[in-house]
Amino acid sequence: MTMEYATPYRRASRIPADPGKPYFIEKGEGDRAHLFGDLITIYAGGEQSENTFNFFTVEGPKGNLIPAHLHPDTYEVFYVTAGAVRLFVEDTEGNQQEKLLTPGDFGFVPKNCPHAYRMERHHSQVVGVAAGPGGTFERFFENLGAPADQLGLPVEPVVPEPHKFATVPRQYDVRFLPDHEWRTR
Repeated sequence: MTMEYATPYRRASRIPADPGKPYFIEKGEGDRAHLFGDLITIYAGGEQSENTFNFFTVEGPKGNLIPAHLHPDTYEVFYVTAGAVRLFVEDTEGNQQEKLLTPGDFGFVPKNCPHAYRMERHHSQVVGVAAGPGGTFERFFENLGAPADQLGLPVEPVVPEPHKFATVPRQYDVRFLPDHEWRTR
């Protein structure tokens, strides 16, 4: 049996808002949000880890490149569990690289490095972990996108209006780079 908690973000969540409280979540039962064509499921975040890390999955269809962005104070991990995901990253000296990641492959993006990704196969899934002194960004997904109560991908992509990218609160440590160009492909 899993419990549901009321949180500052949702009427009901399987994730307790208090740090230091052990819990278990069944597959897919975390806090969900739709952003672009993807389903993001949060399993642990800032409230549970005293703002030291978050743990989430991103599932999606083959699709478009997620916009270039960076996290000034957050390190991010990409671990592919299904499908294929192309990760684009630029180091702090401006050197760009890309890599096709398939199940079992790992990608690491240091803080302050522009990056983006694209699902290359339908039903791709990435396990993400983000950590850093700036806090965590898991609530960014439902604030830019839309909270989702149901399982599954969005019926229609949730694409924010262009001006909304500039309004992402600084507390989420996400800075979009609308004019960024990838030279790798």
